[in-house]
Amino acid sequence: MINRPVFNHGFIRIAVAALTCIAVAPISGALAEDKPKPVVKTAREEIKAFCGNIADSARDQRYLLQKSELEKLQGQVDERIAVLEKRKTEYEEWLKKRNDFLKQAEGGLVDIYKKMKPDAAALQLEQLEPILASAIIMKLPPRQSSLILSEMESKKAAMVAAVMSSAGDRNSANRTKARNPS
Repeated sequence: MINRPVFNHGFIRIAVAALTCIAVAPISGALAEDKPKPVVKTAREEIKAFCGNIADSARDQRYLLQKSELEKLQGQVDERIAVLEKRKTEYEEWLKKRNDFLKQAEGGLVDIYKKMKPDAAALQLEQLEPILASAIIMKLPPRQSSLILSEMESKKAAMVAAVMSSAGDRNSANRTKARNPS
C-alpha cells in the first residue's frame, strides 16, 4: 500500500470554499468602491429639488387657471357691452322721439304766441324761465317780439333781452365764465 495522505472530501470542500472566498473578496471590494455612495441630502435640499422639478408644471397650471379666468371675465364684459349697446340704442330712439315731439310742440307753441295779444303773451312769458321765454320770443317776428317785451315787467324784460343778446354772441359763454369762476 502506498502511503497517500488521506484527504477527506469534506476537508477539500471547505478548503475550496475558503480559497474561493479569499479570491472573490478583493474583487467584490473593488466593485463596491466603483458604486457611487448614496448622497445624503438634507430636507431643505430635497424640498428645493422637488420644487425645482415641479416648477414648470405648476407655472403651466397657474397660466391655464389665469387664462380660464380671463376668458370668463371677457365673456362677462362682452355680455355687459351687449346690454349697454342695447340700452344705448333704446335711449337714442327715445331721444329722437323726444326731440321730434319738442320740435312739433315748439313750433305749435310759437304759433300760439304769434296769435296772442302782446299783453296776454307778456303775462304768460313772465312766468316762464328767462331762457325759455327768450327762445320763444326770438322765434316770433321782430315787430311782435318788441310789443311783447314792452308789455313785460321791466326786470323780466331785461333778463330776457340779456339772454337773447348773449345767444347771438359767441364769446358770451367765455365772458360768463370769466365773471363767475365757479
